[in-house]
Amino acid sequence: MDYTKLREEFITDICGEEPDILKKLRRETILTQLHPRMLSSWHQGLFLNFLIKTTKSKQILEIGTYTGYSAICMGMALQTGEKLITIEKNKELEDIVNKYINLVNLKDKIDFIIGDALKIIPDLPDNIDMVFIDADKREYTDYYNLILPKIKTGGLIVADNVLWDNKIFSEPASNDYMTKGIIRFNNIIKTDDRIEKIILPVRDGLMLLRKA
Repeated sequence: MDYTKLREEFITDICGEEPDILKKLRRETILTQLHPRMLSSWHQGLFLNFLIKTTKSKQILEIGTYTGYSAICMGMALQTGEKLITIEKNKELEDIVNKYINLVNLKDKIDFIIGDALKIIPDLPDNIDMVFIDADKREYTDYYNLILPKIKTGGLIVADNVLWDNKIFSEPASNDYMTKGIIRFNNIIKTDDRIEKIILPVRDGLMLLRKA
């Protein structure tokens, strides 16, 4: 019996179906993008949405938009006057992201920026409530060092892919800079007493960090 599929069906039955507009975005991503596996799952998006509502976060930062799935999930949790800034380096994704942000009527809540997050973050305002990191794994530590001073006390950082398809459990190849980046990030988090941390084995590993 396929218990993975059974679990997915059970969770969906309890928590609700993926909205049609997100199903459409998922299909378009699969049909048009080279690496559709980078797309967030519905349950992961639902979790991010739940976190925002639970923590009453009002100012959100996302590093790594991809085609906009997780940004839309988070944007759906925001109220009038609240804001999600989402940064994507790949300009070729601009059209699909803007298309779906407009389709879900979230243009007033989502600021989509094309560019290098490492150059953009220093100019962002302080007192950010929550950050979702899901971008270049080689730069996770650099993102972390830039955003920690900008997050308010008690704020959250959510980092995706910290288990990295189990590649972190063996010695990476000399040219596997993505795996090395995740290992470096995990090791730094392990010894950083400025934050509380927990890892959830959701998909490829979600790390939650709370600024003390």
